[in-house]
Amino acid sequence: MPVNLSAPQAADLHPVAGVRIGVAEAGVRKANRKDLTVFLLDEGTTVAGVFTQNRFCAAPVQVCREHLAAGAGIRAMVINTGNANAGTGADGLARARATCEALAGQLGLAAGQVLPFSTGVIMEPLPHERIVAALPAALSNAQPGHWARAAEGIMTTDTLPKAFSRQLQIAGATVSVTGISKGAGMIRPNMATMLGFLATDACIAPALVQQLVRELADQSFNRVTIDGDTSTNDSFVLMATHRAAHAPITTLDSAEGRALKAALLAVAQQLAQAIVRDGEGATKFITVRVEGGKTGEECRQVAYAIAHSPLVKTAFFASDPNLGRILAAVGYAGIADLDQTLIDLYLDEVHVAVRGGRNPAYREEDGQRVMKQQEITVRVLLGRGAAADQVWTCDLSHDYVTINADYRS
Repeated sequence: MPVNLSAPQAADLHPVAGVRIGVAEAGVRKANRKDLTVFLLDEGTTVAGVFTQNRFCAAPVQVCREHLAAGAGIRAMVINTGNANAGTGADGLARARATCEALAGQLGLAAGQVLPFSTGVIMEPLPHERIVAALPAALSNAQPGHWARAAEGIMTTDTLPKAFSRQLQIAGATVSVTGISKGAGMIRPNMATMLGFLATDACIAPALVQQLVRELADQSFNRVTIDGDTSTNDSFVLMATHRAAHAPITTLDSAEGRALKAALLAVAQQLAQAIVRDGEGATKFITVRVEGGKTGEECRQVAYAIAHSPLVKTAFFASDPNLGRILAAVGYAGIADLDQTLIDLYLDEVHVAVRGGRNPAYREEDGQRVMKQQEITVRVLLGRGAAADQVWTCDLSHDYVTINADYRS
């Protein structure tokens, strides 16, 4: 079961002016399931994205990069689940492009104005003819309020759809921010095996949108890990429709820019954390915070060493305060001049280690009490400087192995 995560309610998700969403059943992999989603964007919408750093990237990722770089003005997106169209070579590229051409033809657009996204099984041909056949149903279903349906329509091994929304006031105008994401396994930043779509009707200078999507990803989706695997299909897209009735935001350093970024980041972090909370087989949500580093980079380096350790993750699953595993991960994180005599370790409020050794006041039952919780914070103090950073992860259970062993069955 997901860790303190519930399905979104459609009434809680604010429509974003300039965005319509349609969902249909294409039978990409399984019959009778929502597996095709289209986003229709008003003319003038600015779209930017960041994608996987896995060099073996999927065909739709390659096509998205091409279309965004061409700058034709993105007006639609097509998303399928059930098949990743990855590891499919030139044939996969042709199928991704054919899907874009089919949707563009029905909308009177150029193919370069459509972005394709796929998620699911790798190294199987994309049945794009099924997607094309279902496009009319998806288009006829398109409505501004279909965010909850879209969250369901992009799921793979997720047990719950993931969608969050909020509104804010900018210069007296109401601005909406709504997003969806999917992902449960093969999760590792740069980015994680996930799809994320975030939209706002805020008026923001188009030149700022690419900068903003990178900054949002770095502080949300690039701070999560479930199993350390970087996927072939990761994509995070930000859409700004410029439909809200306020003067354009021309800098993120203004009061309006900071307010908008804070709202976008809050939703992006909720979406990223929801992926961890719904991690395959997860029973616990764990924040790993590292403080006192020389740089934020080395803090993340230590945090990920802890969060990726199978020994640490299985100890959390068992509620076993075998906390030497955490200290060992700190030690092998790769900081050459790390002084172990300066390191402190906390589990929530429980002070476990002092200056590299067991705290004389630490009691095993206190550690076990924290380990039994569904939400836990691991806090490491390096004693090297003033930098700090954190990542979010989960435990590793028997069910993770079962889910991934049976994934293609």
